[in-house]
Amino acid sequence: MRFVIALASTNVARGTGGPFGAAVFERTGWRLIAVGVNLVESTRCSHAHAEMVALANAQQTVGRFDLGAAGFPTHELVTSCEPCAMCYGAIPWSGIRSVLCGARASDAEAIGFDEGAKPKNWVAEFKNRRITVTRDLCRKESVAVLQEYRNGGGAIYGARKRS
Repeated sequence: MRFVIALASTNVARGTGGPFGAAVFERTGWRLIAVGVNLVESTRCSHAHAEMVALANAQQTVGRFDLGAAGFPTHELVTSCEPCAMCYGAIPWSGIRSVLCGARASDAEAIGFDEGAKPKNWVAEFKNRRITVTRDLCRKESVAVLQEYRNGGGAIYGARKRS
């Protein structure tokens, strides 16, 4: 978790994107497969969230769109903040079997990000799909990166909230 928090912090410090980092690891042995940081502004692409970038990079690295394919190691997504609605939707399709989260969506929303609509019971929904979720890992450090971004004048972007 501290590794992805450092990715997010570096992204903020360099002005290359938003305050989010993610990485895909093999669960056994913790071999790093791919990393991702939020690149929404620099790529002018709304789906370039850290999780989406990490998943795409991992799929390219292993040469398959399904990170949960038979005969493959179990893959885990480590992310500095809980997934937004878009990333929540992508995770089951990616084949990821486990998600580890730092900050909560409410922490991102507290600085102005709109995390979108996802089920209130999203953790249980993942469990029903045999995807485990662990929350609040190094949450304080993850929140500090969000606040660093906001305090530095970072752009707050996202979906338009319902009126």
